[in-house]
Amino acid sequence: MNSFDKNLICKYVPLEKQGAALKKLDSGYPVQYIIGNVDFCGNIINVNENVLIPRFETEYLVDNLLFYLRRYEYINPKILEVGTGSGCISIALAKATECKIDAIDISKKAIETAIENAKNNNTEINFICNDVAKYESNYKYNVLVANPPYVAFDEEVDPKTKYEPHNAIFAKEKGLYFYNIILDKAPHLLTSRNIIAFEIGKDQAQSITNKALSIYPKAEIIVRKDLNGFDRYLFIINE
Repeated sequence: MNSFDKNLICKYVPLEKQGAALKKLDSGYPVQYIIGNVDFCGNIINVNENVLIPRFETEYLVDNLLFYLRRYEYINPKILEVGTGSGCISIALAKATECKIDAIDISKKAIETAIENAKNNNTEINFICNDVAKYESNYKYNVLVANPPYVAFDEEVDPKTKYEPHNAIFAKEKGLYFYNIILDKAPHLLTSRNIIAFEIGKDQAQSITNKALSIYPKAEIIVRKDLNGFDRYLFIINE
């Protein structure tokens, strides 16, 4: 138990419940689930065991995407988020841009949490419970953003993730399954001029780049690093 998490418990949990909360924290239970929310891009996002806890790194996915939307002059874009979870990415984008957002997730309970978060943050987002492999749209999007499950099943992870939904963490094909599915679907879901924004595993940039170029051979591929110096964000720009 670190002192920062303990201080959060003391600040946000009622006094009569702090003893039980500290015991859970001491057992490795995430402090974010105990408190019930996190700050993401300045928005309060409710979290529970049905959704992945938003990470600080993912704020940079949003920041970078907003930069490229401005740089390439996307006005009122239609955005699709795949694997929305708590809805944090879509909510942050909706707060920062004039856009139309559809956000899908295979988990009904995650969608319920995302709907609650969107309402609490005064944003209008169309949440859809669907599997990306089966998803179809009546119109095409300009932008696709995803922080999909990308951890290989044999990869070592933080023990605290055992409390988070594993279908939001782990993926087949050495963690590349959802990138492959999304990129195969992209030509059917996106306009010819588009941006695809991914958060990725630190060793996945080359594999995803190769897959992207097999579908969009003229695309500009931009890989950005996180604060630890790992490849963490990949942008596919089709002009």
